Parts: sequence; C-alpha cells; structure tokens
Amino acid sequence: MPQRSHRAAILATAESLLRRDGPAAVSVADITTAAGVPKGSFYNHFESKEALLAEIVEQYGRGIDLTTLDGPGSAPERLRAHFAACAERLTTDTGFGSLLAGAAAGTPVVRTSRVLQSVRVGLAVWSRAVAAVVAEGQEQGDFRPGRSASEIASALIETFEGAAVLARATRDHAAPSRHVALLIDALRAP
Repeated sequence: MPQRSHRAAILATAESLLRRDGPAAVSVADITTAAGVPKGSFYNHFESKEALLAEIVEQYGRGIDLTTLDGPGSAPERLRAHFAACAERLTTDTGFGSLLAGAAAGTPVVRTSRVLQSVRVGLAVWSRAVAAVVAEGQEQGDFRPGRSASEIASALIETFEGAAVLARATRDHAAPSRHVALLIDALRAP
C-alpha cells in the first residue's frame, strides 16, 4: 500500500507558521507537529528548512495578483487597486504579513541563500509589472517625469512591504495601502 505524501500539509502549515511567527522562530519540529506528520516526512520532501522556505516564497511570489495592473482605469487608479488587493491578501492569507519581507528580514544574508534568491526573483517580477504601469502613467502625463519607472516601482513596493512589516506591530492593517496611496499622490503630475 503506497504511503500518503505529507508534502502539501507541510507546505500549507509551514506557510501559515512562517507568516505568523517569522522564519527564525519556526523550527522543523514546529512545522511537523502543527502539520501532524512525522519529522522524517519533512526530510523526505525537503532537504532543509531553507529549501522549504525558498519554495514557499517562490509560490508566494507567483501568487501576487497582477491582474489589476492590466485592468481598466488610469495608471494611478490601477496602482491603487493593485496595492489594495495586495493589502487584502495580507489580512486574509493565513495571518497578517508578507512572506517576501518576512523571509528577507528573517534569513541570514549570505550570497548563496536560496531564500533570498527566491525573494529577489519575486520582487523582480512584481517590480517589472508595476514599472510598466508607472511608465504608462508617465507617458500619459499622470506621473511626473524625471525618475525611471523601475525606480518608482521599487519605491512603491518597498513602501508597501515596509509598511506591512510595521503593521504587524501596530496592528494598522490599512497602513500599507495608505502609505502607497500617499506615494502615488506625491508622484502625480501637477
């Protein structure tokens, strides 16, 4: 009789724990206990906690909904809608917090870190999509010219992610959207 794979349970449980408590506070034993699987099952599917976290971060990065960026409305309206949807995801997905920021903050900075590489890939995909909307807004006169669209996209994402990290402490779950909206307003052409 084939054994049941515990991979899905480990991934789902680990994401929930990592978002709630952060990578440094969660052990493999915490994950397997909460998932209700033997500790050996973890190592049947993942070579390390870092490999698990890298996979979770990759999935999270692929799950960022970019559809609002292609929707109707002006560039500023689409950016607001996009970051509002991202903020909603923070509050509805297994606890409040962004895995990109949490993984980056909770992972030792080493060049070979699979987790940080996964964070960089997720941020690059997200940044390119946001930059395309910013560039469109600059071309249409919605945003001031002068700064590169990619620089503005990075500032928007970093503002959102930083506010999301601090919102965990303040419990102000509206802060990420509010701070991005302030930045979008500041970028508007006079």
